[in-house]
Amino acid sequence: MANFSTRRTRTTRMLAAGAVLGLAALSLSACSGDSSAGASGDGNVGVSLIVKTTTNPFFVSMQDGAKKAAETSGVDLKLAAGKSDGDEATQIQAIENAISDGDKGILITPNGPSVVDALKKARDAGLYVIALDTPPDPADAADITFATDNFAAGEQIGQWTAEKLDGKKAVIGMVDLFDDKIVSVDYTRDQGFLTGMGIDTADDKVNGDEAKSGKYTGGNGGDYEIAGNQASQGAEDGGRTAMETLLAGNPDINVVYTINEPAAAGAYEALKAAGKEKDTLVVSIDGGCSGVSNVKQGIIDATAQQYPVKMAELGVEAITKLAETGEKPETTEGLDFFNTGSKLVTEEKMSGVDSIDAAEASKICWGK
Repeated sequence: MANFSTRRTRTTRMLAAGAVLGLAALSLSACSGDSSAGASGDGNVGVSLIVKTTTNPFFVSMQDGAKKAAETSGVDLKLAAGKSDGDEATQIQAIENAISDGDKGILITPNGPSVVDALKKARDAGLYVIALDTPPDPADAADITFATDNFAAGEQIGQWTAEKLDGKKAVIGMVDLFDDKIVSVDYTRDQGFLTGMGIDTADDKVNGDEAKSGKYTGGNGGDYEIAGNQASQGAEDGGRTAMETLLAGNPDINVVYTINEPAAAGAYEALKAAGKEKDTLVVSIDGGCSGVSNVKQGIIDATAQQYPVKMAELGVEAITKLAETGEKPETTEGLDFFNTGSKLVTEEKMSGVDSIDAAEASKICWGK
């Protein structure tokens, strides 16, 4: 498999969420009790879903999607999660359990690079590994990834931001995920946003190494200054602390990029406490029902909507089909992963940037 984080072009790739979800619904025939075939003790195909954490509703929705697919297919689904975002040890133990149980496959949103050796052990034992949302590093540590094109999602909110600024100087605060480890979802979203703004990035796998000031070329173009990058751990309290730190360093921030909507909600609270919430654009990626509501209320100005329910449903179906027929899922044409799509959600349409409003997004939030 090619490197998942291969640099994309700067052309807009607004991807309809349904355009790449063409897998047919699959039914399950009973498998033999042979554990090498991935059957559980009751004869059903065993699948383990291992998410980053259940403190983030994104991953709770993913679990709900997997449960729905498992009920339809008769899959023996086991659920596991890290105790927090970044907890690799608990995920490694869940992988070991899946191997011991003789599962057919694993669906995982990896919490970091330490899980890679355990995934290799699982694949060596005959389990099929599908990464959801976040590819491992290296990407070929999984058999395939089902995910949002995170770079393209970042581009969407960057393009919208550049258009909205209409040539005004951008003083940008970057609220990222981690500062103690590198995961692809972190740098692809960050780098996608800057690319969408029309800001040259240096190493496309490194956050914060671009020029701290210069010109952005998106929209009508203008000057930019990057006030800094702060980690949020993808959590609301982390987003608030990150924003407080950024404002302490530069109170003139008028654009805030956030890794996800919990971090965006926290950043907004810090902006509100500083009396700057009306003067600052907040953009994010997730598109959950609460996040869409925040777009409607003006807490988040624009977000890129993902579809984690579909990721999980299609992952369960793919492993089921593999158990039944031996047929493996394929990547989306032109990409090295299966793209589950994204849509920009905002109440303010911008010329040349495809988007839907909060009312439409609320009907399909996270693929419900």
